[in-house]
Amino acid sequence: MVFVKFLHIMAISVWAAGLVSLPGLYVQRAHIVKDNDLYRLQKIVRFSYVRVLSPAAFVAIATGTGLIFLQYPFSAWFSMKLALVGIMVVIHVMTGLVIIRLFKDGEVYPVWRFVSVTIASGVVVGGIFFLVLARPEAPFSLPSGWAEPGALKRIVSQISPWEIP
Repeated sequence: MVFVKFLHIMAISVWAAGLVSLPGLYVQRAHIVKDNDLYRLQKIVRFSYVRVLSPAAFVAIATGTGLIFLQYPFSAWFSMKLALVGIMVVIHVMTGLVIIRLFKDGEVYPVWRFVSVTIASGVVVGGIFFLVLARPEAPFSLPSGWAEPGALKRIVSQISPWEIP
């Protein structure tokens, strides 16, 4: 279990650092005039996203899922952490969409977007680190039974028109 936790911490650190730092590469797009420099920046950005960030995200989520089954961390702080990890996944997907569009002719990444995305990513990552390290009591209470194993299946079976096995 220690190895899985170590791998999870390493992977989420790489993933989080990449999400916070990639907009810094995007904003450099506006200052490039030569095609060779543009190609080099595109190569660096795509390599960072495809070969570093995406595998780190996969390993972080896979090991985190494994840790759920090894530790049973069913508490309010953990639910809040999972919500922030979900936001990290959305930021990751949006980052990929930006990369696809960014290197077309005439495209730039505005400074205001760089600042806002970097701050948003930093706040989400900082929130995850705070929740993991402090494990605070939630300022709200979940309905009874929501933080127990199998709760999602019970909730969905009540509203789903199909039979849940």
